[in-house]
Amino acid sequence: MELQKFTYDNKLSRLFLYATVFWGIIAMLVGLTIAFELIFPRMSGGIEWLVFSRLRPLHTNGAIFAFVGNGIFLAVYYSTPRLLKTPMYSKTLGCINFWGWQLVILLAAITYPLGLSQSKEYAELIWPIDVLVTIIWVVFGLNLIMTMVKRRVKHIYVAIWFYIATWVTVAVLYIVNNLQIPTSFLHSYPVYAGIQDALVQWWYGHNAVAFFLTTPILGMMYYFVPKASNRPIYSYKLSIIHFWALIFLYIWAGPHHLLYSALPDWAQALGVTFSIMLIAPSWGGMINGLLTLRGAWDKVREDPVLKMFVVGVTAYGMSTFEGPMLSLKTVNALSHFTDWTIAHVHIGTLGWNSMLNFGMIYWLAPRLFKTKLWSTKLANVHFWIATTGMLFFSIPLYFAAFTQALMWKQFTPEGYLAYPNFLETVTQILPMYYLRAFGGTLYVTGAILFIVNVWKTAAAGKFVRYEEDAAPAKQTPKHKEGIHRRLEGKPLQFTVVALIVILIGGMIEIIPMYLVKSNVPTIASVKPYTPLELEGRDIYVNEGCYLCHSQMIRPFRSEVERYGEYTKAGETVYDRPFQFGSKRTGPDLAREGVKSLPNYKPNSWHYNHMLDPQKLNAESIMPPYPWLIENDLDVSNLSSKIRVLTNLGTPYPEGYADGQALADLNAQAKEITSDLKNAGIEVESNKQIIALIAYLQRLGVDLYNGNSQTSQLSNQ
Repeated sequence: MELQKFTYDNKLSRLFLYATVFWGIIAMLVGLTIAFELIFPRMSGGIEWLVFSRLRPLHTNGAIFAFVGNGIFLAVYYSTPRLLKTPMYSKTLGCINFWGWQLVILLAAITYPLGLSQSKEYAELIWPIDVLVTIIWVVFGLNLIMTMVKRRVKHIYVAIWFYIATWVTVAVLYIVNNLQIPTSFLHSYPVYAGIQDALVQWWYGHNAVAFFLTTPILGMMYYFVPKASNRPIYSYKLSIIHFWALIFLYIWAGPHHLLYSALPDWAQALGVTFSIMLIAPSWGGMINGLLTLRGAWDKVREDPVLKMFVVGVTAYGMSTFEGPMLSLKTVNALSHFTDWTIAHVHIGTLGWNSMLNFGMIYWLAPRLFKTKLWSTKLANVHFWIATTGMLFFSIPLYFAAFTQALMWKQFTPEGYLAYPNFLETVTQILPMYYLRAFGGTLYVTGAILFIVNVWKTAAAGKFVRYEEDAAPAKQTPKHKEGIHRRLEGKPLQFTVVALIVILIGGMIEIIPMYLVKSNVPTIASVKPYTPLELEGRDIYVNEGCYLCHSQMIRPFRSEVERYGEYTKAGETVYDRPFQFGSKRTGPDLAREGVKSLPNYKPNSWHYNHMLDPQKLNAESIMPPYPWLIENDLDVSNLSSKIRVLTNLGTPYPEGYADGQALADLNAQAKEITSDLKNAGIEVESNKQIIALIAYLQRLGVDLYNGNSQTSQLSNQ
């Protein structure tokens, strides 16, 4: 049989390798910075772009899309040509993919510290960058699919299956979740509101973890673990079950982020059910990865690459057991809003994603530069420092979570909250935050050793841009094949089937939320935000306040006693985006403006709290926000905001955007300014702090204004 000769071009692999290493250390250093900011709240020095709430999305997006994302592209652009026995379809598309993705990351690194954010977890990018992400993702997918079309092998390997599922699902998730209407070049409102927005966001958010941090990394595992161990994958049949069960079940699990919330019970039940079922395919993948190393354990003891793969795959197994466990309502009642979620996420990120990335690059760098790894001993040191750092980071957070949950729910024998002051729970877990910062320091130290080792390896060798290979032309099988084997020979049909499989769960969960009105019952007393409150809410969103403060009171005695009436779906209908939050580093704010509640705070308190939190309470770990007092409120976009919200169904009066909105804004601002003056605070009415105070004082008021309705809802 005549062999066809062809050439692999390693240029993109080298570029993505460099980008992975560079952005990885940046993301980790930003993460370490915010870990220390939780211990030393004044560390930002009152500088806007250094504050925790702006840096935190920079860290998460840097870790996910910059470090792991570039690692994914590295794996795809290196493994796909070799698995399909053909060069990538287009070098031009590949270059657009690389430079476009770096531009997205750079724009994120600029906009987040500037406070330009949608404040939706893992989807914080403003709309123009979302458009750029979509274009780059289409370019990537076109290159991948056309490479499959021109392949020289009949059947596509399991790693390619996971790459396909990643591409189609992320495309669907990203587009659906980011449907929004711009009000200006830097601002927009989502088409969804309140509880509907929350469902779509967590359908996206959970599946961003599933189809960006899991499926492509599994593709990486299925290629690089057999390569590094020089052993075939343990079970082909198990990989089939693993793949299809995983992509079908995962897409349903998003609602488990909204347990005990205002989300209808039927949607919560679906999220829990499919989350529990996810254990089986997830552990099937872990078993397939670990058992591939059977008979190679002597090599594992010496080889840092295999060590990292073992810890990474094991961390994947632990995370995918813990995730379904956290979706059990009895466990979630304790875990939600605590540091348990943070610990869980970092076992996946520091263990599963990072260790696979580290191992892949340690294996790949010597081959790209035709040399040996500069120091195997240093790589082993990195492995042990990283593993120790991961444990020091995560284990203290589990203890912090148990402490938080139990203190929040503790009552005295007389029936009162044992710890009514939220800050009491914060001060108790500060030692755990110190240990987390220590663990993070260890992990970053290991990453620096990793950079040195990779750089020295590259310097010691010579880059091999082109690699020659040969393979026979694609042959038609001579024997009858099974259904799945035939499907593997038809990648376009495979892609369509994968798309259909992942669409089922999302459609069943999301569409009824819009077609069945009873899912979001209306509350007559709930009114749209005033123009000043709307501007204040946008400031709250841009500053990322949701990262530490929730606005979702669950129907537990402890939460109702502490914060007030539990949250109803109908009171969120004008919230674009929703602000339920995922973590309570500070108290819930859903009833912050209700004067009849014991925790009500006057305008002057909010002013002083934003100016200097430690002046009000020395133990507070909230950073100061002095720029809100110094910066003027920009109302140039107010008319556009009102028009967009009116088009989305917010019942503002006809023509309200044309002048009356601004007049109402100024009138309300003067009222707040006058009240502050009576408290001895001199501030101009056109400052951002005035708008933010207006928004905070509105929270929960509508529900409590409808007293009879509130009581009726409570009894239901």
